[in-house]
Amino acid sequence: MTASDPRRQRAWRIGAWVVFGLALLITLECAALSAGAWVNDRDIAENRGAAVAQVEQVTWDRTLIRFDTPDGESHNPDLGVLYPQGLSEGQLVRVEYDTTEPDLVKVAGRTWVLTLLPTGTTALFTWLGAGPLLWFLRRQAGGRIAPRRRRKPAAA
Repeated sequence: MTASDPRRQRAWRIGAWVVFGLALLITLECAALSAGAWVNDRDIAENRGAAVAQVEQVTWDRTLIRFDTPDGESHNPDLGVLYPQGLSEGQLVRVEYDTTEPDLVKVAGRTWVLTLLPTGTTALFTWLGAGPLLWFLRRQAGGRIAPRRRRKPAAA
């Protein structure tokens, strides 16, 4: 097999498409995360309730809180609170929640814009890694990642 072998070039092209697809998928997931945060904030703003919550537990994947609504019910959202950066156990914090769905709760004053830094940097570093790799794979594939079209013989 030589470097210009069609089977080898095809393998390099497939590799390039896989890298491109994974980078695109990660970028779309980042966009979806930010869009989801925006939707949550919009829902909270449409049916806004406010309360003071106590931080019950802080783990690596969520921060659990407990707060009371004006009707006297106590809520402890299973998924935790949105935008929990900097909270510690036992702390009292102001929260805003969706009155139609009290388990959708965020720290007051924090918005979806906080998701742009982590999702944006994830997408950026994904493409900073994928870009040179795609360049390399394209070079190995003979300068293209799309297969060459076969010409049909001209009809006489």
